[in-house]
Amino acid sequence: MTATDLGHPLFTHRVVPLASITDASHVDAIGDGLVAGGLPVVEVALRGDLGTSALARLAARGDLLVGAGTVLTVDQAREVIDLGAAFVVTPGLNAEVVRYVQDAGLPVVPGVLTPTEVQAAMALGLSRLKLFPAGAFGGLQVLSAYADVYRDVRFMPSGGIRPANLAEHLAHPAVFAASGSWIVSAAAEGADAVAAAAREAVELSS
Repeated sequence: MTATDLGHPLFTHRVVPLASITDASHVDAIGDGLVAGGLPVVEVALRGDLGTSALARLAARGDLLVGAGTVLTVDQAREVIDLGAAFVVTPGLNAEVVRYVQDAGLPVVPGVLTPTEVQAAMALGLSRLKLFPAGAFGGLQVLSAYADVYRDVRFMPSGGIRPANLAEHLAHPAVFAASGSWIVSAAAEGADAVAAAAREAVELSS
Protein backbone atom coordinates (compact mmCIF):
# COMPACT_ATOMS: atom_id res chain seq x y z
CA MET A 1 0.00 0.00 0.00
CA THR A 2 1.24 3.48 -0.81
CA ALA A 3 1.69 6.17 1.83
CA THR A 4 -1.84 7.36 1.20
CA ASP A 5 -3.73 4.67 -0.65
CA LEU A 6 -6.57 6.62 -2.21
CA GLY A 7 -8.35 3.37 -3.00
CA HIS A 8 -8.87 2.74 0.71
CA PRO A 9 -12.53 2.85 1.83
CA LEU A 10 -11.76 5.79 4.11
CA PHE A 11 -11.51 8.06 1.09
CA THR A 12 -15.00 7.17 -0.14
CA HIS A 13 -16.54 9.00 2.84
CA ARG A 14 -17.01 12.76 2.76
CA VAL A 15 -17.89 12.98 6.43
CA VAL A 16 -15.89 11.21 9.14
CA PRO A 17 -17.65 11.22 12.52
CA LEU A 18 -15.33 11.77 15.47
CA ALA A 19 -16.16 9.90 18.67
CA SER A 20 -14.68 10.94 22.00
CA ILE A 21 -16.12 8.29 24.29
CA THR A 22 -16.98 9.39 27.82
CA ASP A 23 -19.59 6.74 28.59
CA ALA A 24 -19.10 3.06 27.72
CA SER A 25 -22.84 2.62 27.36
CA HIS A 26 -22.80 4.92 24.33
CA VAL A 27 -20.54 2.72 22.23
CA ASP A 28 -23.20 0.41 20.82
CA ALA A 29 -25.54 3.32 20.16
CA ILE A 30 -22.81 4.98 18.12
CA GLY A 31 -22.13 1.86 16.08
CA ASP A 32 -25.79 1.00 15.53
CA GLY A 33 -26.70 4.59 14.71
CA LEU A 34 -23.94 5.17 12.19
CA VAL A 35 -24.74 1.96 10.34
CA ALA A 36 -28.49 2.66 10.34
CA GLY A 37 -27.86 6.24 9.21
CA GLY A 38 -25.83 5.18 6.19
CA LEU A 39 -22.51 6.51 7.46
CA PRO A 40 -20.55 3.40 8.52
CA VAL A 41 -17.28 5.08 9.45
CA VAL A 42 -15.94 6.48 12.72
CA GLU A 43 -12.72 7.92 14.10
CA VAL A 44 -12.41 6.97 17.76
CA ALA A 45 -10.33 9.52 19.63
CA LEU A 46 -7.83 8.30 22.18
CA ARG A 47 -8.98 10.79 24.77
CA GLY A 48 -9.68 9.63 28.29
CA ASP A 49 -9.70 6.05 29.47
CA LEU A 50 -12.33 4.58 27.14
CA GLY A 51 -10.84 5.23 23.71
CA THR A 52 -9.02 1.95 23.12
CA SER A 53 -11.76 -0.29 24.52
CA ALA A 54 -14.40 1.55 22.49
CA LEU A 55 -12.27 1.25 19.34
CA ALA A 56 -11.83 -2.48 19.88
CA ARG A 57 -15.56 -3.01 20.44
CA LEU A 58 -16.56 -1.02 17.37
CA ALA A 59 -13.89 -2.63 15.17
CA ALA A 60 -15.08 -6.09 16.21
CA ARG A 61 -18.55 -5.41 14.77
CA GLY A 62 -17.40 -5.89 11.18
CA ASP A 63 -19.92 -3.45 9.70
CA LEU A 64 -18.05 -0.23 10.47
CA LEU A 65 -14.83 1.27 9.13
CA VAL A 66 -13.14 2.15 12.41
CA GLY A 67 -10.07 4.33 12.77
CA ALA A 68 -8.13 5.79 15.66
CA GLY A 69 -7.76 9.51 16.27
CA THR A 70 -5.63 11.62 18.59
CA VAL A 71 -2.77 9.18 18.06
CA LEU A 72 0.33 10.86 19.48
CA THR A 73 3.00 8.16 19.66
CA VAL A 74 4.25 5.08 17.87
CA ASP A 75 3.23 2.98 20.87
CA GLN A 76 -0.34 4.23 20.54
CA ALA A 77 -0.30 3.57 16.80
CA ARG A 78 0.91 0.02 17.41
CA GLU A 79 -1.80 -0.58 20.02
CA VAL A 80 -4.71 0.69 17.93
CA ILE A 81 -3.61 -1.22 14.86
CA ASP A 82 -3.43 -4.37 16.96
CA LEU A 83 -6.96 -3.62 18.17
CA GLY A 84 -8.29 -3.43 14.63
CA ALA A 85 -8.01 0.21 13.54
CA ALA A 86 -8.32 0.51 9.77
CA PHE A 87 -6.83 4.00 9.60
CA VAL A 88 -5.05 6.47 11.86
CA VAL A 89 -5.58 10.20 12.32
CA THR A 90 -3.23 12.41 14.33
CA PRO A 91 -3.71 15.96 15.63
CA GLY A 92 -0.23 17.00 14.53
CA LEU A 93 2.52 15.84 12.22
CA ASN A 94 4.84 13.26 13.78
CA ALA A 95 7.05 11.66 11.14
CA GLU A 96 7.74 8.57 13.26
CA VAL A 97 4.04 7.88 13.71
CA VAL A 98 3.38 8.48 10.02
CA ARG A 99 6.13 6.09 8.94
CA TYR A 100 5.00 3.41 11.39
CA VAL A 101 1.42 3.48 10.09
CA GLN A 102 2.63 3.55 6.51
CA ASP A 103 4.83 0.52 7.15
CA ALA A 104 1.78 -1.23 8.66
CA GLY A 105 0.00 -0.72 5.33
CA LEU A 106 -2.73 1.61 6.60
CA PRO A 107 -3.67 5.15 5.62
CA VAL A 108 -2.63 7.89 8.01
CA VAL A 109 -4.06 11.40 7.99
CA PRO A 110 -1.89 13.68 10.12
CA GLY A 111 -2.97 17.06 11.36
CA VAL A 112 -1.33 20.13 9.88
CA LEU A 113 -1.87 23.86 10.12
CA THR A 114 1.13 25.68 8.67
CA PRO A 115 2.74 25.60 5.22
CA THR A 116 5.86 24.07 6.78
CA GLU A 117 3.80 21.18 8.14
CA VAL A 118 1.99 20.68 4.82
CA GLN A 119 5.30 20.45 2.99
CA ALA A 120 6.76 18.11 5.60
CA ALA A 121 3.75 15.84 5.14
CA MET A 122 4.17 15.96 1.38
CA ALA A 123 7.80 14.92 1.82
CA LEU A 124 6.49 11.83 3.59
CA GLY A 125 4.43 10.98 0.52
CA LEU A 126 1.08 12.19 1.83
CA SER A 127 -1.57 14.07 -0.11
CA ARG A 128 -4.53 13.77 2.27
CA LEU A 129 -4.14 15.79 5.45
CA LYS A 130 -6.22 16.92 8.41
CA LEU A 131 -6.49 20.69 8.87
CA PHE A 132 -6.66 21.17 12.63
CA PRO A 133 -7.95 23.13 14.41
CA ALA A 134 -9.63 24.52 11.33
CA GLY A 135 -12.32 26.66 12.92
CA ALA A 136 -9.93 28.50 15.22
CA PHE A 137 -7.77 29.69 12.33
CA GLY A 138 -10.25 30.70 9.61
CA GLY A 139 -10.46 27.28 8.02
CA LEU A 140 -12.01 28.22 4.69
CA GLN A 141 -9.57 31.09 4.14
CA VAL A 142 -6.64 28.82 4.92
CA LEU A 143 -8.01 26.18 2.57
CA SER A 144 -8.31 28.71 -0.25
CA ALA A 145 -4.74 29.86 0.28
CA TYR A 146 -3.43 26.31 0.30
CA ALA A 147 -5.48 25.28 -2.73
CA ASP A 148 -3.53 27.70 -4.91
CA VAL A 149 -0.15 26.48 -3.67
CA TYR A 150 -0.57 22.76 -2.89
CA ARG A 151 -2.68 21.69 -5.83
CA ASP A 152 -2.30 17.95 -5.30
CA VAL A 153 -3.15 18.06 -1.59
CA ARG A 154 -6.65 17.70 -0.15
CA PHE A 155 -7.67 18.39 3.41
CA MET A 156 -10.08 17.13 6.04
CA PRO A 157 -10.94 20.17 8.17
CA SER A 158 -11.64 19.35 11.81
CA GLY A 159 -12.54 21.65 14.66
CA GLY A 160 -15.55 23.92 14.34
CA ILE A 161 -17.34 21.81 11.72
CA ARG A 162 -21.09 21.51 12.31
CA PRO A 163 -24.25 21.01 10.23
CA ALA A 164 -24.60 24.73 9.58
CA ASN A 165 -21.24 24.96 7.77
CA LEU A 166 -20.68 21.37 6.64
CA ALA A 167 -21.91 21.83 3.07
CA GLU A 168 -19.83 24.98 2.65
CA HIS A 169 -16.68 23.18 3.70
CA LEU A 170 -17.37 20.12 1.56
CA ALA A 171 -17.96 22.32 -1.48
CA HIS A 172 -14.42 23.67 -1.23
CA PRO A 173 -12.19 22.12 -3.92
CA ALA A 174 -9.34 21.55 -1.45
CA VAL A 175 -11.51 19.42 0.86
CA PHE A 176 -11.84 15.64 0.56
CA ALA A 177 -13.83 15.16 3.77
CA ALA A 178 -14.86 16.90 6.98
CA SER A 179 -14.54 15.67 10.54
CA GLY A 180 -16.77 16.51 13.47
CA SER A 181 -18.17 15.23 16.73
CA TRP A 182 -21.74 16.46 16.45
CA ILE A 183 -23.04 13.20 14.94
CA VAL A 184 -21.96 10.86 17.70
CA SER A 185 -22.65 13.41 20.43
CA ALA A 186 -26.28 12.34 20.05
CA ALA A 187 -25.41 8.90 21.47
CA ALA A 188 -26.76 9.85 24.89
CA GLU A 189 -30.19 9.97 23.24
CA GLY A 190 -29.77 6.55 21.67
CA ALA A 191 -29.00 4.95 18.34
CA ASP A 192 -31.97 6.54 16.58
CA ALA A 193 -30.63 10.01 17.36
CA VAL A 194 -27.21 9.10 16.02
CA ALA A 195 -28.82 7.66 12.89
CA ALA A 196 -30.80 10.85 12.31
CA ALA A 197 -27.68 12.99 12.63
CA ALA A 198 -25.79 10.64 10.31
CA ARG A 199 -28.54 10.80 7.67
CA GLU A 200 -28.50 14.59 7.80
CA ALA A 201 -24.73 14.62 7.31
CA VAL A 202 -24.96 12.25 4.36
CA GLU A 203 -27.62 14.42 2.77
CA LEU A 204 -25.55 17.57 3.27
CA SER A 205 -22.53 15.88 1.73
CA SER A 206 -24.30 14.66 -1.41
